[in-house]
Amino acid sequence: MYSLSDFDFNLPQENIAQTPLAQRSASRLLHLDGDALVDRQFADIVGLLQAGDLLVMNDTRVLKARFFGVKESGGKIEALVERVLDERTVLAQVRASKSPPPGCRIRLADAFDVTVGQRAGEFFTLHFEADVFELIEAHGRLPLPPYIEHDADEFDETRYQTVFNKVPGAVAAPTAGLHFDQALLDQLKAKGVNFAYVTLHVGAGTFQPVRTEVLAEHKMHTEWYTLPQDTVDAVRAAQQAGRDVVAVGTTSLRALESASQSGQLVAGSADTALFITPGYAFKTVTRLITNFHLPKSTLLMLVSAFAGYAPIRSAYAHAIAQNYRFFSYGDAMLLTTQSRSSLPLPLNLDTPVKD
Repeated sequence: MYSLSDFDFNLPQENIAQTPLAQRSASRLLHLDGDALVDRQFADIVGLLQAGDLLVMNDTRVLKARFFGVKESGGKIEALVERVLDERTVLAQVRASKSPPPGCRIRLADAFDVTVGQRAGEFFTLHFEADVFELIEAHGRLPLPPYIEHDADEFDETRYQTVFNKVPGAVAAPTAGLHFDQALLDQLKAKGVNFAYVTLHVGAGTFQPVRTEVLAEHKMHTEWYTLPQDTVDAVRAAQQAGRDVVAVGTTSLRALESASQSGQLVAGSADTALFITPGYAFKTVTRLITNFHLPKSTLLMLVSAFAGYAPIRSAYAHAIAQNYRFFSYGDAMLLTTQSRSSLPLPLNLDTPVKD
């Protein structure tokens, strides 16, 4: 059985990408196939996919979800919208010296007022006086991840969105999709690679480390997804043709696997709290494009389940040694699922481990 310490590693600060590259597809790609590692450029993805393969992408759009404001008492607050519930109501994280009580009014961005409703676990319900999406877009700030040390600027507002974003609702980007520019998508389409879409609104919980040594005790954050029937049909067509179903990012994978829990892929919308750890049997996705993930994170556990614990450990060690860029603005990996299990070993990423 794996425990939390099996997914810890030391990452030099200089490996954490602080800004995006000038060109989306100029990032590097570490190709892991079984135990084999190959250093590539992301544009090589065109040659690594075949006609008839299906790329499944998350078309969520990141909200300008961060606000600074003041309570009626004059106390300062910071709010991060976690989820839009309806056109005038959101769930939000609120940081303040003293939690605002229900009924309290808060002035956000010195532009509009919201009223605090009931608590919902760690979140506050906030009631807006006009359309949520319009006010967020007009007055909010893009919520860059906590490990990025600069405030979002105009370049971030473009580059922390995928070129295929469509449905507003996320507070973090589906970062594997950031590597695709329109020219690369056109090349893939010309080759005969097919595209399909899911919507999963990424929540701030994606950045939270697991804090319980026993993984089964971890309470997974929930995220809302929608899987269209068109995507289900495209997946079935790829499977029947013997082609790969390639998830662009862990968010696309999580939506597809959540919708596959009955044993077959089912269209619809739902909350998912699916926690994927080594030993999970993947039902739909056969290949995964993903970035490099945080120590002790559920996403590191997910990719370890997908490609194997020991291969991922070795791949991360290689990436650190070869100065790959990590996290949201970093480089990418291409993984293939495999059923070989590895015994839990200490996750020492100072040197690669050879089987």
